[in-house]
Amino acid sequence: MNFNTTPSMDAARAQKIAQNLDLRALPADFLNNPYPVYAALRETEPIKRMPDGSYFFTRHADLVAVYRDAKVFSSDKQVEFGPKYNHVPFNQPPYATSSGVSPLFEHHTHSLVFNDPPLHTRVRRLIMGALTRRAIEAMEPGLVLLVDSLLDKIAAKGGGDLIEDFASAIPVEIIGNLLGVPHAEREPLRGWSLAILGALEPSLTPEQEALGHRSVSEFLAYLRELVAQRRQHPGDPENDVLTRLIQGEKDDFHGVDALSEVELLHNCVFLLNAGHETTTNLIGNALISLQEWPEQREELKADLKEAATDEVREQIMGLAVDEFLRFESSNQLSNRRALQATQVNGFDLPAGALVTLCIGAANRDPAVYESPEQLDLRRTGNKHLAFGFGVHQCAGLSLARLEGRIAIGRFLQRFPDYQLTQAPVRGGRARFRGFLQAPFSIRSTPGDTP
Repeated sequence: MNFNTTPSMDAARAQKIAQNLDLRALPADFLNNPYPVYAALRETEPIKRMPDGSYFFTRHADLVAVYRDAKVFSSDKQVEFGPKYNHVPFNQPPYATSSGVSPLFEHHTHSLVFNDPPLHTRVRRLIMGALTRRAIEAMEPGLVLLVDSLLDKIAAKGGGDLIEDFASAIPVEIIGNLLGVPHAEREPLRGWSLAILGALEPSLTPEQEALGHRSVSEFLAYLRELVAQRRQHPGDPENDVLTRLIQGEKDDFHGVDALSEVELLHNCVFLLNAGHETTTNLIGNALISLQEWPEQREELKADLKEAATDEVREQIMGLAVDEFLRFESSNQLSNRRALQATQVNGFDLPAGALVTLCIGAANRDPAVYESPEQLDLRRTGNKHLAFGFGVHQCAGLSLARLEGRIAIGRFLQRFPDYQLTQAPVRGGRARFRGFLQAPFSIRSTPGDTP
């Protein structure tokens, strides 16, 4: 039983959407499959002026140029997010923070990813100190046990949901462990994460925005108690990120400037959100892509079976994970603001220009990739931008790769003949590409194709 999770779109329809592209009013067929539109833009208008006056970039080389020039292209979002999040009634009780701004504005303007130095430098240094290669290698045994326990539950039921029962359960546990969130208190994390990151979409309903504000407020209230407990009972700062952030805030830990209470809390929110959403999408997108590309699934299974050593299997899965990230990037869009008039590969941008970097389009640029619209799990030299590039490259990329490699590899080894039983439900978002539901069976049925 096969389901087409990426419906086709003819060239004429793709060109029409490309000509009239407005991120605030995206049609459903774009959200289901944006790639024909991205291809049309790369070919006809690779730097497109949008209805709101911003610019939409789709070429790999242009994204790299912007990522490289962090002094000109700012990640700070106060200019953009003020009008987006601080209008009435969300800058008034019960939503307003002690600083008088809305919860979503306060959060997203204090998180690591939406800041420039010096805040970006201070927070990133503290986080990276707990995500060393040695620390990540030490996480692997626990990750294997977690994945195998989830697979055992799926085996007992004969199937389940790829997202709910597997993909989303893994990063919540890993990031929860990093911050020392008690297991009994992790249930609300995914809901908070989906609501807060969902509020980054270009267009929001009042209900979505209200849920985002409420989720930030509830998350912060929980974290204040967690931080207070950790101050009384510190963990090991070499592998407990929360303790490391607290000690950095308190006493210039390892030479890193202090974080304020607001900076500390909001970057804990950011860590849980970033580690959850993108890795969930990586695992879910990969397992569903293997249903759409059965020949690639069979090749991957054969390669893993023939691998002589664990090291070779790790290399095979490493290539596969990077190709899944390229082909269906978890995070499709990124943003920058030009601090001064500048040029990008000969294109003039005025000072203050708002730029949307389309990672999903750049990752399928034929100037960089051979047969970019094909999933090729043996692809080498993969220069995808799923983790960004430059000073803002994802701090947790090595951890995300480890989670993807272990989760996808062990799932495929355990359930080589898994099949979707219903059409999966997409998240319906432009920025974060993934699925909300994907029911499956671990056994094929008569008439199924592998």
